[in-house]
Amino acid sequence: MPENATLLIVDDNDASLELLSRAMAQPGLHIESMSDPEEALEYVHRHHPQIVLTDLRMPKLDGMELLDRILEYDPSIEVVLMTAHYSTESAVEAIRRGACDYLEKPVKIAVLRERVGRLVEDAQRRLRATELEQEILDSSQFEGIVGRSPLMAEVLARVRRIAPHYRTVLIHGETGTGKDLVAKAIHRLSPVSAGQYVVLNCSAVVETLFESELFGHVRGAFTGATGDKVGLFEHANRGTLFLDEVGDMPLGTQAKLLRAVQNQEILRVGSLTPRTVDVRLIAATHKDLRAAVASKEFREDLFYRLSMVEIRIPALRERPEDLPLLERHFIERFSRQFDKSVRGLTRRAQIVLARHTWPGNVRELENVIGHACMMSVSDTIDVPDLPDYLTHSSEDQRVASELPSTPDSFAAQEKLLVADALERAHGNQSEAARLLRIGRDALRYKMKKHNLL
Repeated sequence: MPENATLLIVDDNDASLELLSRAMAQPGLHIESMSDPEEALEYVHRHHPQIVLTDLRMPKLDGMELLDRILEYDPSIEVVLMTAHYSTESAVEAIRRGACDYLEKPVKIAVLRERVGRLVEDAQRRLRATELEQEILDSSQFEGIVGRSPLMAEVLARVRRIAPHYRTVLIHGETGTGKDLVAKAIHRLSPVSAGQYVVLNCSAVVETLFESELFGHVRGAFTGATGDKVGLFEHANRGTLFLDEVGDMPLGTQAKLLRAVQNQEILRVGSLTPRTVDVRLIAATHKDLRAAVASKEFREDLFYRLSMVEIRIPALRERPEDLPLLERHFIERFSRQFDKSVRGLTRRAQIVLARHTWPGNVRELENVIGHACMMSVSDTIDVPDLPDYLTHSSEDQRVASELPSTPDSFAAQEKLLVADALERAHGNQSEAARLLRIGRDALRYKMKKHNLL
């Protein structure tokens, strides 16, 4: 069962606290009431209530300042302000500063239950969703690979079918998509999983040393060859050799690689005696090898030998449904690594990540989450914790600045603000919520309330 949602009520009037607590009591909701706003702020820092219902005028810390400090700490908290000194100006200011609602005292119990009750329902749904997301993450990991999108499901299905039978496999995909993880998964599921898994990054090897790295050499084969050396093919005997970025391999070495793959036989540099090996080969590249073959930059016969079985890894932008799973996966990993308690992302941080196109794919996301976990001073990653290049847009840092003339009531002003944000966002609800600096659930609640859906 999901944990209960928490409502924190803050009012310096004890009678009002008691009345509000009784009025809002319901199953699945934990209620805390406090008369001291500074103690309430400490409670927010310790326990992260989903909703805060606070009076506007209080000693020590007024409701507006409390609102600012709560949202500065955790923008995902829904804050409702109440006041006996209602004014349209203060209502508009509350909305601009991030309040999700503004109620005039004395608040009718029916109105309070309806307004706050919807927020409670949204909070309970989010708690259930969080638990479901964790269950989905647990069930969406396969040999270190995270994904449940149709594209990744197809990749994993091919891995399962290929692994027991392959001799050569070609994996292609953009940089950072996880080609190495797929290669490791194929090896671990193969009949040679007990053997060595040997990796060579072809883009990191000096051209003159390629042959020695792959096939080894004997003493005296060239200047500096002071002893015999075992090459990677021999080292991977009865196992798997993974050639990363095989498209960067020199043409001369490609011919010798083809011979080794075809005959399962290698010749050390400087030796006249061939050696038999039993090696399964996985090659990976971010290049279009068919285009490289056409331009004579890659051997056609080697390409067809390697590509008997091909696996294409989709880019992260092609599988956006996997983004929340990957975010949670990396948050858990870096929380353990940095020994920090980071429980997730604020909704506005999620929006920033969802809007990014991820040219560096999963590796870029991993670096972003690692940076954010390191920089976060609370247990929730917010926009300021993200790398600067994701948040540099000035439009992302402002709310609509030009507002029409002030209507007569808070409800009318709220409706106008929401409608204006939706118009600026061209109907995109996530963008409109970001402009208003409120959660998407709160935006949908306001849209429903004002018949803007």
